[in-house]
Amino acid sequence: MQGYIPTEAYPSGIILLNNELFVTNLEATGARIAQPVSQQSGIKKTSSSEQKAFNSHKQLASVSFIALPNAQQLNAYTAKVKKLNHQFRLALAEQMPRPDVLPKPVPERIGEPSVFKYVLYIIKENRTYDQVLGDIPTGNGMPSLCIFGDSVTPNQHQLAKDYMLMDNYYVSGKSSAEGHHWASAAMVTDYTQKSVRAWFRSYPHVLNDAMVYNKKGLIWNNALDHGKTVRMYGEAITCEFDTKTYDWAKLYQLREQGKTFPFVNTSTISRVRPIIAASFPGGNNESVSDQMRADAFIKELHETAAKPGGQLPNLMIMALPNDHTAGLNPAFPTPQAMVADNDLAVGRIVEAVMSSRFADSTVIFISEDDSQAGWDHVSAYRTTGFVISKYSRLQKTIHTNYNQTSLIRTIEQILGLPPMNVIDATALPMFDCFTNQPNLSFKYTALPSRIPLNEMNPAPAKLKGEALRYTNLSIQYAFQQIDQGHDDLLNRILWFSAKGKKRYPAKMAGNAEEENEEEDDD
Repeated sequence: MQGYIPTEAYPSGIILLNNELFVTNLEATGARIAQPVSQQSGIKKTSSSEQKAFNSHKQLASVSFIALPNAQQLNAYTAKVKKLNHQFRLALAEQMPRPDVLPKPVPERIGEPSVFKYVLYIIKENRTYDQVLGDIPTGNGMPSLCIFGDSVTPNQHQLAKDYMLMDNYYVSGKSSAEGHHWASAAMVTDYTQKSVRAWFRSYPHVLNDAMVYNKKGLIWNNALDHGKTVRMYGEAITCEFDTKTYDWAKLYQLREQGKTFPFVNTSTISRVRPIIAASFPGGNNESVSDQMRADAFIKELHETAAKPGGQLPNLMIMALPNDHTAGLNPAFPTPQAMVADNDLAVGRIVEAVMSSRFADSTVIFISEDDSQAGWDHVSAYRTTGFVISKYSRLQKTIHTNYNQTSLIRTIEQILGLPPMNVIDATALPMFDCFTNQPNLSFKYTALPSRIPLNEMNPAPAKLKGEALRYTNLSIQYAFQQIDQGHDDLLNRILWFSAKGKKRYPAKMAGNAEEENEEEDDD
């Protein structure tokens, strides 16, 4: 290989004709909003010709026309590609550990000691930063876009206050079918990238299709291959049960009575099966309250803590999916109640871990898998992220640009795992999220939900107008099956559920079809 030539995002095909390269780029310039918008100035109106806003799906492919470079031009191109892709970090990832280095939260070199022995990695579903944390004044949020604010997600708001607020954290995928791969493998395969939106074989959001697996495996393979213990709490796992007998209301009633229900967790991934937490319902089904998932994890945590010499797995990966919501489907709680359910589960799990005898040596990472079900004034990919430990109680806003690959690289750095591919090898570890001076006395206390978790969506017979239309569409598209419905439609339903007839923020959500509608604040 003689060098690199820069293109736009994800080149997918190339032809050389008459000393000119023609390169197709699947993602081109990627998702964007029409123009920068500040929280002070609000949404700036533009002419229809300028309204070219895109969410993580509404993006354009492109073709690059590149004259075949001479040797001097190729050298310049190569230097540019290496700089833009942070290839200098490849050498940093290969540095040998030094002897007699004191433990740090995130070691400077892979293989050097960390203060952490255990990592809990929680993966949630599809929210943006502005949707949830946009009401926090110390962060770069737009309050007018926030529909799941402090009244719905008190625990996530308190965690942002007690530990840190990350307002420049991003997911890497466009939907759950990619998002769970980015979240677990720090990349997607060529097959996955070229199947987006078509999904000829399957929709692999629970990693149930061998065609989408990264050859180097996923983060749990990496950990197992290097002698670490792993436990899977719902991620990459399907929960099978009698859905005709056990709907959301029935399952919630059983939980209120202190009972559980018969289910079986399965996975198509052979190395996942032996490390499945059998009592933790798999993350594919929103009919199961996230409280049941929290119950199962906390019970197992307490049992382990009670055993003399009992140790947690080095890596625990958990799915908490119910902030996805089911729209206005009357068989499910309201969107606000489902997000509140998810928030309370997060709070309870954090409280349990940070109050246990493992607290000083455990770090919790929390991320959405993708951000497609929302809107944001900065980026379609900006989302919520949390880093929780006795060494991350900074109580300030972190503006450093991090994403899912940064999170994966940080886990690898802590556990002494080599990068799985060039993407996590060149990712920036989340050094700014930690301090070497821990607060060992602090214990987080979960805040109660401010919304009844069993606040159900009304039946169609009680509705009319837009509420009836959106309810029927929620039933038709079965939004409770993750990513099965039209994403923009679900986004509009979520906006309506919180804001009523207030104008939908199409510029920030990426659909230009209705951007010329007059705002209605009735």
